[in-house]
Amino acid sequence: MKTGKIAVLAGDGIGPEVMAEGLKVLTTVEERFNFNLLKQSALIGGAAYDKKGHPFPDETKEICDNSDAILFSSVGGPKWSNLPPELTPERGALLPLRKRYNLFVNLRPIVVYPGLEQASSLKQELIKDLNLLVVRELTGGIYFSDPKWKKKNEAIDTMAYSRTEIERIAHFAFQAAKERRKILTSIDKANVLMCSKLWREVVTEVAQEYPDVECNHLYVDNAAMQLIRKPKQFDVILCGNMFGDILSDEASQLTGSLGMLPSASINAETSFGMYEPAGGSAPDIAGKGIANPLAQILSCALMLRYTFKLEKAATAIEQAVQQVIADNIRTIDIISDGCRQVSTSEMGDEIVKILVR
Repeated sequence: MKTGKIAVLAGDGIGPEVMAEGLKVLTTVEERFNFNLLKQSALIGGAAYDKKGHPFPDETKEICDNSDAILFSSVGGPKWSNLPPELTPERGALLPLRKRYNLFVNLRPIVVYPGLEQASSLKQELIKDLNLLVVRELTGGIYFSDPKWKKKNEAIDTMAYSRTEIERIAHFAFQAAKERRKILTSIDKANVLMCSKLWREVVTEVAQEYPDVECNHLYVDNAAMQLIRKPKQFDVILCGNMFGDILSDEASQLTGSLGMLPSASINAETSFGMYEPAGGSAPDIAGKGIANPLAQILSCALMLRYTFKLEKAATAIEQAVQQVIADNIRTIDIISDGCRQVSTSEMGDEIVKILVR
């Protein structure tokens, strides 16, 4: 029997609600496919600050250090927005997690499941059968570079990238494209930014090693427009940290809801990863039982695929999500005429029903 250890970080807002459904589904596939994951929960984000005085306490670091993967949900909210920057859930927990485990690859699959076309604001013919992958560099760029400071009347953020950082994310993206439709679009702002000039130069060099992959370059502003104008022209989208953050959230709306967007943050050299919904903590709907848990559930599938190499179990979860959509079962964020609306926990139950058939 295959075994492993995961750190479970439910976090803030809707995090505990959607995490409960992800764990429910994980338990089901463990039984079905005969593997076992030891799950250890720990505090993170605002919840950790309230109880431990820090958003990423030492106890949580120890649990994560001794795990094979992290199953994460979300952190943050207005309650903690006025803390010193190093103690906010985002700056004090989320970014250090990425840096501590060198999670330099962020994967965000953008998939429009059959039946969800009407949930998007775009014409159905533009998004029908859409399946693209955003590959985002996650541990460099403007979010991590120094100097970074704010005074009363001015502030500075520094953007920096090295050739090594760009090469390793580019290789991952090209290898992903080889397994898909063999089209890679690299995003930059090379007409203005020095970092982007280096980015384009390095990606162009790496492309020579993948002659079977078509490589295109787009400025980020044009890419944002093209995602809305003609999204199916894209297959793999390669981005730096900030551009990937923005474009993947834009792309999520092609699927109808951020609640459909899973995310994998991976150290490609060790297979250690952190798996989470791409959306935030949504404190405005926390505790109401209406959050969409499908992104959390699909993140579990990514964890099984990339860290534990359990492809059959990962595929079974993704097929169950596709089936529940085909059965016209929806949470409120993706509801449409003729569909049955369910709560957060009921959606998890429906996925389990399909998995045990």
